[in-house]
Amino acid sequence: MCKEIQLINQYCTVCHYYDTILVAEAQRLSNNFCPEFTDEECITIYLWGIANQKYEVKAAYDFIVEYYAGWFPKLPGYGSFVKRVCNLAETFRLLAEVLLCEQELDPDEVSHLLDSMPIIVANESRSGTAKAAKEICNKGYCGSKDMYYYGVKLHSLAQKQHKTLPKPTMLWLTPASTHDLATAKDELGDLHDIDVFADKAYIDSGWIRDMRELNNLAVTTPVKLTKGQRFLNSDDKIYNSIVSAIRQPIDSFFNWIQQKTNIQQASKVRSTKGLIAFVFARIAACFLT
Repeated sequence: MCKEIQLINQYCTVCHYYDTILVAEAQRLSNNFCPEFTDEECITIYLWGIANQKYEVKAAYDFIVEYYAGWFPKLPGYGSFVKRVCNLAETFRLLAEVLLCEQELDPDEVSHLLDSMPIIVANESRSGTAKAAKEICNKGYCGSKDMYYYGVKLHSLAQKQHKTLPKPTMLWLTPASTHDLATAKDELGDLHDIDVFADKAYIDSGWIRDMRELNNLAVTTPVKLTKGQRFLNSDDKIYNSIVSAIRQPIDSFFNWIQQKTNIQQASKVRSTKGLIAFVFARIAACFLT
């Protein structure tokens, strides 16, 4: 119990500290907006719930009511709490961004890994009719899972680390139908002097050439079959195995986030704000742990 108290105190302290940074994005409806139940408390409860595997807002709320009610005497009813979480969506996004920027990166490491993972708001059977968070969601296909789904993609560019998970330097969301190559062209255009290892979805010889010549940025992808080719030769197979081994940690990174936060399962989300809070609260919780 002492360890739990120390940890939740740490969460409260972190959220209070970052409130000075996040105040512009937090829910401030007027100069007189000074709720008894504070933004810091709301953020702490949601993140602490996620850290304790209470992945839904209701589960996090009930967890606090049952075990930590004395810590939050002004905790409102569940309906009001959900609204506060949704209204703090951009605050969760900014919190994740601030924590991302505060990571200690290796200044000598130029190798970076690029990939995406699906966040599923509606599964294949409902992907054609779902309408939740339609401002940022749509129907797309996930090749690794061989399935259609309705939702968004979480993209990451992460710095490779020695014998451990890579550290993300960029994280962003796109609708599920957005091609990985298209968003990479948009997001990586201003980067320079790094090596990026990506999968076959990012193959575009013209773009790869331009990035190397204009930005000194080397994009390395596996070799894929050419038109009419049935099998890769032995050299290409070895090359692809090497690229795959280099890229493997980005898969481990996404798996780690999924195991920690169940981020891929967003079927209870009903609004755009709710989805943004859902995703970036989980990312923030991962950084805090």
